Parts: sequence; structure tokens; C-alpha cells
Amino acid sequence: MRKAVVLSLILLLSVFSFSQRSHSHKKSSGGSSGVDVSLPPAAQAALKSVDAEKIRQHVRFLSHDLLEGRGTGQRGGDIAAEYIATQFALYGLKPAGDNHSYIQKVPLVGVTPQPEQSNFVLEPAKGAPMPLKFLDDYVVYNQHLTERTQVDADIVFVGYGIEAPEYNWNDYKDVDVRGKVLLMLVNEPSSDDPKFFTGKALTYYGRWTYKYEEAARKGAVGAILIHKTDMASYPWEVVRNSNSGEKSYLKTNDPRLDAAAWIQLEVARKLVADNGMDLDQLMKQAQSRDFRPVPINAKLKATIVSKVRPIQSQNVIAMLPGSDQRLKNEAVMFTAHYDHLGIRPDQPGDNIYNGADDNATGCGILLEMARAMAEAKQHPKRSVIFASVTAEEQGLLGSEYLGKHPPIPAGKIALDLNYDDLPPIGVPEETEVVGSERTSFYPTVEATAKAFGLAIKPDSNPTAGYYYRSDHFSMARVGVPAFSVSEGMKFQGHTPEWGQQQADDYTAHRYHQPSDEYKPEMVFTGDAKMAEFGIALGWKAANAPAMPKWNPGDEFEAARKKSETGD
Repeated sequence: MRKAVVLSLILLLSVFSFSQRSHSHKKSSGGSSGVDVSLPPAAQAALKSVDAEKIRQHVRFLSHDLLEGRGTGQRGGDIAAEYIATQFALYGLKPAGDNHSYIQKVPLVGVTPQPEQSNFVLEPAKGAPMPLKFLDDYVVYNQHLTERTQVDADIVFVGYGIEAPEYNWNDYKDVDVRGKVLLMLVNEPSSDDPKFFTGKALTYYGRWTYKYEEAARKGAVGAILIHKTDMASYPWEVVRNSNSGEKSYLKTNDPRLDAAAWIQLEVARKLVADNGMDLDQLMKQAQSRDFRPVPINAKLKATIVSKVRPIQSQNVIAMLPGSDQRLKNEAVMFTAHYDHLGIRPDQPGDNIYNGADDNATGCGILLEMARAMAEAKQHPKRSVIFASVTAEEQGLLGSEYLGKHPPIPAGKIALDLNYDDLPPIGVPEETEVVGSERTSFYPTVEATAKAFGLAIKPDSNPTAGYYYRSDHFSMARVGVPAFSVSEGMKFQGHTPEWGQQQADDYTAHRYHQPSDEYKPEMVFTGDAKMAEFGIALGWKAANAPAMPKWNPGDEFEAARKKSETGD
């Protein structure tokens, strides 16, 4: 009954919003400082129609306590999906989900740790057993999606846990690790050489998702990542909050682990020291190509009990048909994830992870771009797909499913522009479009940024590997040229140092925390400017004679060629 009432409120809000759009003659300012004269008149009109206050209202609603943090498979997440689908319908966009609907069902399995029934003990050969405390010392999930599993296995330190033949790097050195628990570092070997793991910029090999996947492929029963704040690029609090509640998994036959875990740095240091080793020395050895796996002479003895339930989550997908009959079967895609971490009933105090910045902002921008482009008198030549995806916070699961089940073949998708976490703190004078330089579309990005008075800022934190941490990556993996559009660090009236301070403060105090909430003082003119910038980029890609390509030799070039041939 309560859900029905809430959905009725959503419909009423949507109708009211539509009425305001239809009858209001006064528009709050957007963010653009000029007009991109290279765009056709209909596109320029669409840019001028972008309304910062409409983005504000979407963010306010999606991050409201009523939606309980938009958790995947939770009531609030379902409400967010229905809200977005309703907006798409009001804009007159065509449904592009399952069975002529706006909804693409994403089958998941939810796993919730039961720490009071579980134990996780590191047992060094020479020291006393180390029973660890859930959340304070470790987090763990059973990826086999069973209610109970037990681990009693030797621990082997495998450095960074990477096998990358293209970089002549192999931490495993053909050592048989089947049945073992692998202790490993986050991130990847560091170097200033741009040809060695792309220098300071993190590749996918440095991501925790890859490390679990590779450990499972090697036959390990478990993998334990050592958390070190500078290497992970976020504090333990983020690990704790992201791994304390229900985690979702796609149904798949891929190899998986009985224990996919993180531990605190000092826990690892004590474990190693109890066996007469020095963790800092092991970490130094791991920087060398000559590194070989090191048995720790210790065991993990664990009983992992979980609550397991099937989840039917959903992506929300709509399409604006192209105006050119020859090109309308191809499309440009815009994406933004609507999920966040939900509500944690067992947490005292404020236990709603509202996700205002992450990622109600991206959704607000996506919806405003959809409205502006749908109301244009002339549509782009290629079609435009708007997709708001689920389970990003669970490991890009919604976009992974979308990439494997796109509304049109991946080889026909010209470009994916993703929006994720754009803080509403002012008008940007820079943009970060990391990954665009890897595509043939980059000259267009440069020209468009210049027209908007935006300097292109290199990745502000290349060691964090942001390219591999957002939903565009899922589309890149199936060959689609893809990147996220976001602000840089220079905002109007402020220095770049001020922007960096805002970013650092957000990471320390609000990222993946209940404090990521909507506030009336938020300034959405910058988000409006990024919406305009995205419309301009998307329109140009949709009207271009040829679709963008990955640059020769790029890691995704082979996937693109495969998608184009349909193999």
C-alpha cells in the first residue's frame, strides 16, 4: 500500500513538473557562457532550454529520505526507476526496454553478510590466532552465492595479483595457487614510464574487481586485498560502507571466490610480522618484474554465513528516434546510474545513504538532456538512447548487463557519454573527459570544450583509475567508444586549489556516507552547463558522417571490431 501511495506521488509530481514546463515563461539560467555556432539551430535551441532548476528538483527528489538511499533491490531503488521511467514517458521518448517498456529487467542475487554467525581468523604458524572483527578489521563476501561456506586454506602473498602479458608482468609466475587464499595489494606497480602500465594512470589491472576475477580464474578459494588509503584512493570508511550491507551479483557461470575480502593494513602487517616477515619489504619486492609468490606460512580459517535472495532490479531505457532514415538504426547513448547504497537498518543515527552527488546529480542531468533533446523541433540524425542503470555501486552490474544486452547492437552505438557524481558547487571552467583522448572523437571534444569556455583538464587523480570505476567502462568493454563527462577543478570565481579542496573534503566526509545529502544552497548552474556540453557532444556524434572509433592499438579496439562484425 505504501509503495502504491509513493508511486502515486511520483506521478503527481511528474504531472506537476510537466505542467510547469508547459506553462512557465520564466526559465532559470542554465550554465553556458555562449553558443556553439557549429551546431544546427535546433540543437542551439535545445541548449538554451536547459534549466538548472529542473536538475535541482530531480536531485532533490531522488536523494530524498523517502527513497531510502535508492538501494539495489530495495524499495527506494524501485521508486527511483519508476520516477525516471515516468519522466521519459512525459518527454515523449520511446520505450527501449523489455517488451516495449522503459524497463530492462536485470536478474541479480543479493548477498548480505551475517557476521554474528560467521568468523574470520588469520592463523599464523608462529603466533596466536587472529580473530578479526567484521567492518573494523575486515569485510568479506561469498561470491558463490550460497548461504554458508567454509575456508581452511594456506595464504600466499601474490604482490599485486596481476598477469599482464602486454606489460611483461606476471605476479603468479606459473605458481599453482589452486585452493589457496591470495593476499594482495590494491592498485598496480608504480612508474613514471607511460608505457609501463600507462605510467601513473591506473589501468583495469589495478582495480579490485580485476584482482578477484583473476584470483578466481587461477583457482584460488579466496582473495584478501590489503587496504592502504593512498593506494586505494579512499579511506577504510569507504570500504566499510560499501561492503557492510547487501551486495548484488549478476547470475553468471564465471569462476568465483568463496571469500572475496579486504583487510586493514595494520592487520596484514601483524600477520606478516608474526611469521618473521616485513610487509614493507614484501611491498617493495612486489614492485619488481622478478617478484614471485611468497607463502606467508599462515592460514585463513573462516566460516562465512550469508543471507541470499534473488533480486529483480532494472535499468531504465528510452530512445529518441533519429531524423535520418539512413542513420536512425545507429545511436548515441547517454548513461547515468540511479542506485546508491540504500538504508542500513542496523546502523545507529542517520542510516540513509541518500547519494545526492552520487549519483542523483548524474540522473538529474540525464533527465534534463532527455527533455531538452526530445522537445527540439528537429532531432539528431542518429537516434539517441538514454539509459539510467542500476547496481553501479555493486560493481557496474547494471551497465554490464546493458552492455551485454543493448537495445540495439553494440556495433551500432556510436558513443556513450556517462554522467557520474557532478558536485553542484558552481560553474566549471574546466572539464574532465578522461578516455576521450583514446578515440577519434577527441578533436570534436576539444573544439566543443573551447566553444563552451572549458579547458580540458587531465585526470586529476590518475592513480585512482576512475576510467575503470564508472558505467562507461562497461560499454567500452563491448567496444563502444565511451567516457564520462565531468567538471574539472577550476570553478568560476575560485582557484583550482579551491576546487581540489572541495573534492578532498567530499571524499573524506561525504563520499559513500549518509552525509551525501541534498542541500538548498547547492548551485546547479554548473550541472546545467555540463548538460549543455553533453547535448552538444552527443548531437555532433549523432550527426557525424562516420561513427567514432578507438585509436589504433587501444585496449578496446579489438572489442569494437568484434562488435561491428557481430562475431
